[in-house]
Amino acid sequence: MKALFKFLLYLGSFLVILTGCGTENEPEEEVTREIIWQDEFDVDGSVDSDLWIYDIGTGEEIFGQPGWGNNELQYYTDRSENIRVEDGMLQITAREESFEGSSYTSAKILTRGLFERTYGRFEARIQLPFGQGIWPAFWLLGDDSGGTETWPQIGEIDIMEYRGQQPTVIHGSVHGPGYSGGNAVTDSYTIPNGRFDTEFHIFAIEWGPDFIRYYVDDILYNTITPEDVNGEWVFNDNTFYIILNVAVGGTFVGSPTSLTPFPQTMMVDYVRVYDLEN
Repeated sequence: MKALFKFLLYLGSFLVILTGCGTENEPEEEVTREIIWQDEFDVDGSVDSDLWIYDIGTGEEIFGQPGWGNNELQYYTDRSENIRVEDGMLQITAREESFEGSSYTSAKILTRGLFERTYGRFEARIQLPFGQGIWPAFWLLGDDSGGTETWPQIGEIDIMEYRGQQPTVIHGSVHGPGYSGGNAVTDSYTIPNGRFDTEFHIFAIEWGPDFIRYYVDDILYNTITPEDVNGEWVFNDNTFYIILNVAVGGTFVGSPTSLTPFPQTMMVDYVRVYDLEN
C-alpha cells in the first residue's frame, strides 16, 4: 500500500482514498481526499529539517511546572540514540541513562513554524512501545508564537495518548479553557483483539468547525463538539502544529519501575494530513 501511494505521488496524483462520515464503532464509507502535507520517512538518518524541529531539554518552565508541565522525567535530545529514520520508519526511543541531570532520555519533534493548519484529517500509522511509565503521544497544539495567549487558551488536540502499562487502550482528548489537564474532554478506545505495541495501527482525527472525530484503524470511536466542552471552543480561530514524542513518567502514567523494559521505541510509518473538502 505504501509503495502504491508513492507511485501515485510520483505521477502527480495527490488524491487518496480515505474514510468519511459514519456511525461510531463501525468502518466508514470511502471518500476521496486531497493530501496536503506528509512525511513518509523514506530517507534514513535525521528527520527532515524542512518538516520538523526538535524540542530539547526538560521543559522546566512550561506552565510553571517541571517536566514539560507534567512532571515528566526524560531529557529530550536530537541524538541518533533517541531519534532517527531507518528502514522507512521514524524511531523515537526512550532510554534509561544519566544525561544532563536526568535519568532518562527520549525525543520530541514538532512542525511549529513549518506546517500549521486549521481543520483537516490528521493521521499516523504507529506501533507503540510498552511498559509502566512510558507515555507516547501524537497530538496537535495551537500556535503559541504570538506570546499573547498560552495553554490552555491556545487549545490542544490529543489524537493519540497511551499508557505503556495498558497496551490495549488508547485515549483521545481536547484541552481548552475550562477543560484542561484532569478536566479534559476525553474518551478511550480498547482494541478488541491484539495490542498496540505488537503491530501497527492508524490513529486519526477529522477536524472541522464544529466537530473533532476520533478514529482507530478507520473506526470512529468518539466525536467531540462545542456542546461537549465546559468552556470556550478554541478550535476555530487558531492554527495547530503536529507533535510526536515519547515521554517517560509524568502525571498521566506514573513513573517507571524496575520491571519497565528499556529501551522502548515508538515506530512511525508515516504522518499525513488531508483536506476534508470532498
